[in-house]
Amino acid sequence: MRGPHNIIRLVRTGATLERTGAMRVILNAMEAPRTLRVAARVLGWPFQFLGLKGDPTMPPVTRALTALGPAYIKFGQILSTRPDVVGDELAQQLRVLQDKLPPFSTQAAKASFENETGLNPDTIFSEFSEPVAAASIAQVHKARLADTGEIVAVKVLRPGIEKAFRRDVDAFYFAARVIEILAPFARRLRPMDVIEHFEGVVLGELDLRLESASASEFAANTEKDEGFRVPHIKWALSGRRVMTLDWVEGSPLGDNEVLDQMGFDRVALGERVLQLFLQHALRDGYFHADMHQGNLKVGDDGAIVAFDFGIMGHIDEYTRRVYAEILFGFIRRDYQRVAEVHFEAGYVPASQDVDEFARALRAVGEPIFGMDATHISMGRLLNHLFEVTERFGMETRTELILLQRTMVVVEGVARSLSPQINIWQVARPVVENYIRDSIGPKAVVNDLLNTLRVVGRFGPRLPSLVERALIRQSNEEDAPVKKIKWTFVYRLLIVLGLFSNAAALIWVAMNV
Repeated sequence: MRGPHNIIRLVRTGATLERTGAMRVILNAMEAPRTLRVAARVLGWPFQFLGLKGDPTMPPVTRALTALGPAYIKFGQILSTRPDVVGDELAQQLRVLQDKLPPFSTQAAKASFENETGLNPDTIFSEFSEPVAAASIAQVHKARLADTGEIVAVKVLRPGIEKAFRRDVDAFYFAARVIEILAPFARRLRPMDVIEHFEGVVLGELDLRLESASASEFAANTEKDEGFRVPHIKWALSGRRVMTLDWVEGSPLGDNEVLDQMGFDRVALGERVLQLFLQHALRDGYFHADMHQGNLKVGDDGAIVAFDFGIMGHIDEYTRRVYAEILFGFIRRDYQRVAEVHFEAGYVPASQDVDEFARALRAVGEPIFGMDATHISMGRLLNHLFEVTERFGMETRTELILLQRTMVVVEGVARSLSPQINIWQVARPVVENYIRDSIGPKAVVNDLLNTLRVVGRFGPRLPSLVERALIRQSNEEDAPVKKIKWTFVYRLLIVLGLFSNAAALIWVAMNV
């Protein structure tokens, strides 16, 4: 369904922004050039009658995004964490998109619970509240279990949310295809791949069984992290459209006045949010990828509690090491090493000049390090880095999109708690620890042991592999060159066999 009919959807998007006054507010907040503001006004005004009216009681931008649908609301949630980009006033307005959207009826939520679990909510729960939070995809109810008296949170997907998201994503695909056709220079950004990645993330968020599994894995990874908690899942009371988990009392991380009244140290909280994210991303390769204020609370004991595990990020060990080396290189201002890492990872074509690339990276990093703490920004670094890598032909790395986006969101959360936070100073110990554990001598020994373990698993299979190779060789009637190649294969298999058997013995000895 990614056809031209989506033109209407995209035109309506612009018309809605114009009709609600959101276009003017956004451009003013981002200090757009006057020519762009005039052009947007001239092009948008004739079509504003096509726009959605939205709720006139809401501020313009919030009104427009809620009218346009869940995908646009997600965009607004990200902007709400970046007061340094959109300004404090607009960021504050957009925070209602995190958990204060209009709810659907409690009766519909109960019906959904019964359809998913086959259990009567009036029997399972002695209490079932009206919605306590309503976001773009689901809403949450506070309930009490009848048999134990335990208080739990029941999360229920919005009715028809799957169809609404597919409609928005469909339009995004069409826009990406148009960009690829009309702007060939933008093809290196792989807009279709980017939207496909976004679609996969969103579809995962629309199945609460996957979210329950994500929460369980995340809790296991982080159970020893000081000052951080994840609620436990009630599996018997969860399904595709319903998830039940522990209820946690706490203060909203986005309400600074409440945090101050409770006596929490906002500077320490901001630093902890940033360091926890980096620990999870680098140490585990599995991180909460939607860490805006609406998904974080501060418990009565001062611990940060995370919610909403619909969007989780995963990066493999090799990518983690590359990302850490790039970050560490910028922290140490070792631009030559940052450039070399880009080339070693294949991020920049080998035909480019590594020294020239290093000089370009220096032009990115040095101005940022010359700023005071209030202006040092990971988001600004990523923007400048994007411009440089574009010049050197680097393609968009879809596996890093979620990581980079979350880094920007987390930075926004940390800065909203402590505007004076020095991002580099806070990140440095986490990155240094990871570099020491994953790239230093200790990591070499661990990598060798892992290799021995993997090769050892194939030890019992090597005789059969050699036998099949010998049978194939005996039937081989081709040129002598190929026979020479097979002779090399035999020798290689024999060496591997000896190596794997030795590896198996070493591994057994070390684990006895």
